[in-house]
Order: sequence, then C-alpha cells, then structure tokens
Amino acid sequence: MNKSTNIIMVEDHPEYREIVEMAISRQDDMQLTDQFGTAERALQHLQNESLSAKPDVILLDLNLPSMGGLEALEEIPKVAPDAKIIILTQSDQEDDVLNAIMLGASGYLLKSSTVGQIVEGIKLVKQGGASLDARIARFVIDSLKTKLPPKEIDQLLSARELEVLELLAKGMVKKQIATTLGIGVTTVVSHVGHIYSKLEASNAPSAIAKGFKLGILEVND
Repeated sequence: MNKSTNIIMVEDHPEYREIVEMAISRQDDMQLTDQFGTAERALQHLQNESLSAKPDVILLDLNLPSMGGLEALEEIPKVAPDAKIIILTQSDQEDDVLNAIMLGASGYLLKSSTVGQIVEGIKLVKQGGASLDARIARFVIDSLKTKLPPKEIDQLLSARELEVLELLAKGMVKKQIATTLGIGVTTVVSHVGHIYSKLEASNAPSAIAKGFKLGILEVND
C-alpha cells in the first residue's frame, strides 16, 4: 500500500478550503493534515521540527492577507525543503505565473479547476511531474518564445537529456519516462538532475519553461 500523501493548504477563504478538503478526504492515499488562512501561520507551523506528519505537498494561494503567496514561496523551502508546492489561485496574471514557476512552484492551478483536476495535480506533483492548468501551460509557452542564438544553446543538453526533457514537457513522470525510453528509473533520475543543473532549474516546471525560452524545446500549436 502506498504511503499517504500529506497535504497542507494555505488559503484564506474557509468555503474554498472546505471544498478542497472534501475532495481530498475522498482519496484513500491522501490526507489534508493542516490548513491555514495566512502564510505566516503556515510558516510558523512548518518551523516546528517535531511535526509528526511532514507535508509532501503544499497548496498555496497567492492572494493572501499580509504575506503574499510569492513571498511565502521563497520562504517555505527554508523550513520544508522536501515539500512540493502547487499554486492554487484565481490569478492568471503573467507576472504571477512566471514568477511562481521561476521561484520553484511544482504546479500552477487556477481555482476554476475541478476538484478532480486538483486531485490529479497533487498526484502528478507527488510523483515528480509538473502540474499546470491547460490555459497556464499554453500561456507559459507563448510567453517564452524568445530564443537565444543557436551557438549559445548548442550542446547544452545531451541527446538523451533532451529526450528526457521533452517527455517531462509532455507531463510524464520518471517511471513513465523510464518505460518509454527503455532505461532504468535511476538513470532517468540522473538525467533529470543533470538537466536541472545545466538549465539552472529547481524543478520540472522551471526546466520546461527554460527549455522553451532557450529554444531547446519546440513550440507546437
């Protein structure tokens, strides 16, 4: 039996928290361990080293009272370095989307997403994938079409690393990539680590975004 995914939600609207909590409670492999109305309270909680249930995934709103979500996104890794962060917000503004991804968010979902999409997003991120709302993904790609001259990107990634990055961009997780390429999961993990290092990316979404920006990945309509 798979280990349950521990989730924390940082959202200042109680009604919306209840909707998400209800959806998560229906999942056998997930539990909402804590929820907070402010980023400050969440950070204070995460600083407790004696926490019995460390969060695997944190659902973070951007429009929070006092400390905003983007500021919290910079602080959370300092106290919960292993937690994956999914932005769950109403904002589809260009600055918010790109800043969140570049700051290390593993996913960006809009509150207009169905509860089913939110649950699937949590599962995908927990498995090491990138969870982006379809409209956000299209927007990110369109916003990062500026390419560097070919000589600056030539040989940046090996042929195999490029294959792995392309499959990450298609939403595959490491096990799926390993099966598709006929290689071991450990080898995929090694390739992903090299990709992150070479692209100076902290996670899959930022690596994919930089791949499009550099012209390493092709933009297909």
